[in-house]
Amino acid sequence: MKFSLDKQEQYSVFSLEEENLNSILAPNLKSEFVFLRNEGVRHLIFNLSNVKYVDSSGLSAILTANRLWKGYGTFILTGAQHPPVLKLIEISRLESILTIIPTVQESIDYAMMSELERQITEED
Repeated sequence: MKFSLDKQEQYSVFSLEEENLNSILAPNLKSEFVFLRNEGVRHLIFNLSNVKYVDSSGLSAILTANRLWKGYGTFILTGAQHPPVLKLIEISRLESILTIIPTVQESIDYAMMSELERQITEED
């Protein structure tokens, strides 16, 4: 599985460098998500800009990541731009479950704001 990881202090951007997120990649992707969560990555931005197709196993990996970060930080899906991926998001009604933001930069801004809110809440 080809991917890039941009780890920053407040967030990490995981960019999948594959065209298909399918049953071949999904188990390894889930393992990467668990590893990042265990490493303490509080805000994970999952960039799908290179992904042209997602099957049910890929969807399962995305939902696994969402569960891993629930109550801990934020899991943000970004870069979903190819019609088959957008169709899957629509059919699955993922926009009601996931935080989906159009661009990586907007996702970074969202993660930074989430972190500020968390810090303010902890101070109170």
